[in-house]
Amino acid sequence: MITISLCMIVKNEEKILERCLSCVADLMDEIIIVDTGSSDRTKEIARKYTDKIYDFEWVNDFAAARNYAFSKATKGYIYSADADEVLDKVNRERFHLLKQNLLPEIEIVQMYYSNQLQFGSVYNYDREYRPKLFKRIRNFTWIDPIHETVRTKALVFDSEIEIIHEQEESHAARDLEAFRRACGEERLSQRLHNLYARELFIAGEKEDFLEAEEFFEASCNDTQRSAEEVKEAACVTAKAARLRGDKLKFHKYAMKVIASEGCSEICMELGNFYKKEKDYAEAAVWFYNAAFETESLLDIRSKGDKPLLGLAECYRCLGMEEQAKEYQKMAGEWR
Repeated sequence: MITISLCMIVKNEEKILERCLSCVADLMDEIIIVDTGSSDRTKEIARKYTDKIYDFEWVNDFAAARNYAFSKATKGYIYSADADEVLDKVNRERFHLLKQNLLPEIEIVQMYYSNQLQFGSVYNYDREYRPKLFKRIRNFTWIDPIHETVRTKALVFDSEIEIIHEQEESHAARDLEAFRRACGEERLSQRLHNLYARELFIAGEKEDFLEAEEFFEASCNDTQRSAEEVKEAACVTAKAARLRGDKLKFHKYAMKVIASEGCSEICMELGNFYKKEKDYAEAAVWFYNAAFETESLLDIRSKGDKPLLGLAECYRCLGMEEQAKEYQKMAGEWR
């Protein structure tokens, strides 16, 4: 049977930490808590479950904090958890069976992460696989009988364990501030570029778009960015311009996206633009395109209930109540 170190980074989690630890503690062989500056009872609660509690000076870097937590682990595998995660009875049993039967060559175990759409976040799916259990020390082995090479790709097992994500509140404001800070410190990777654009479209407010406009406009003209990144950047820049009332700039960047096959997000923006201009017939065309003729790039709802509600509003303004009711019904059924 494998041994597991639970590694967590926490800050001011007194409301939910015990809920998390109480449902996983007996499955772990070691519990490591790294505190990044709590001012509440977080460490007092953690001491009920472990004496391995460490302070880590917050440097605006979640990866650095997690790496520090991992460095303290001593068991065969590391389970990475957050304080707002819960395992119910069924999934506790699945975890117990996994621990008893996991083959030693498995290096990463993925688990379902669910309930992600309760609060706005960068994720477009309510349930998806995430890597959660990691072999602490990786043993490199040679493979292939001829032209042999070292196996560098990790052996991953997709388990049936489902972790329930039970946030107390949205983290969007915190995350968007972290993105803004990261933009000023270094060039965002392709992954973070995408996640920043996604978080804006899923949970951003007007001021968030305006503060991001300069960065994403620069991305549109960055020859090192991929076509997909430029498309993401043009979507953000167009929306920021629309929110500011800059019609020329809005259409400039909206047309850049349309020229590259378009996406639901930019069709939504065009629909919102014409709706504000009270050109409801034209707005309806673009909302229809968002819902039925294009694919979402950043926010799955831009192809779902959002344009359907836009269509309902436009048809209501056009005096076409029957069509409005139909699209209103479709929007309600979409989720």
